[in-house]
Amino acid sequence: MRVLIVQPQIRPYVAEIEEGLKPMQEIVGGSIEMVDLDDNTSLVCNEEGKIRGLEGNRRIGRDIIAGTFFLCGFNEDGASISLTDEQISKYYERFREPEYYSQEEVEDSAFMDVYVPDYEDDMEL
Repeated sequence: MRVLIVQPQIRPYVAEIEEGLKPMQEIVGGSIEMVDLDDNTSLVCNEEGKIRGLEGNRRIGRDIIAGTFFLCGFNEDGASISLTDEQISKYYERFREPEYYSQEEVEDSAFMDVYVPDYEDDMEL
């Protein structure tokens, strides 16, 4: 399967990996978490990257991905597949420049604000 590997502080590169859970875990260094980036591209990262203190890699929205991650495609059945040339080009450009984050910035990105409405004020009888 053709993927785009993104390591901290270096430019992404294309690699051929074997299909299956074990090769994916070897790349990210542990348990995997898959995040859909668009209709046919997944980001695969270490599920415990932040709590294990892995180095900050790239920002995705308000989140910072810790440790090495890679991108792969997926089909209508949800199975991981090779990236197309277009996907490689798009995401190579997106992640081309290394980003640098302190450990504090990485840890802070692990938390999110949750708003709980005050239902008593919202309910009128």
